[in-house]
Amino acid sequence: MAQLDYSLFIVTVAAGEERAGCLVGFASQVSIHPPRFLIGLSVKNRTYRVASAGANTLAVHFVPEQAEELALLFGGETGDEVDKFAQCEWRPGPGGAPILAGLEDWFAGRVLERLPFGDHCGYLLEPIDEEAHRSGSPLTFRRAKWIEPGHEP
Repeated sequence: MAQLDYSLFIVTVAAGEERAGCLVGFASQVSIHPPRFLIGLSVKNRTYRVASAGANTLAVHFVPEQAEELALLFGGETGDEVDKFAQCEWRPGPGGAPILAGLEDWFAGRVLERLPFGDHCGYLLEPIDEEAHRSGSPLTFRRAKWIEPGHEP
């Protein structure tokens, strides 16, 4: 598994007045027809707790190589201690999920299922809205593995 290299994403969510977001490496398209995408959120992460508190929509942002600062913010800080959204530009998106201004390629997905996978929970998403500009090569796990998680691993 240590040899794998894959694209990273920033997932954002809102439930009630709470917002959260984190850097995610466990993610994959799992169906073409109908379109489905699976995101794995660490159960130790605040984003997981907010997503589990009744959120119906997650926003999945593609992270290009040049967005390392946002990757560091959403991967190296914990929302339990820092308001990440006070440190970046964003706007409310579908279902209230924050859309990050610095990331031009994203989609919002309706949560169809929550699946326990041990230390992560899988969120099966049905894409409902998107914006695509093809903003560059993706930031990958190997390039970003120096980022220390904002929460206990």
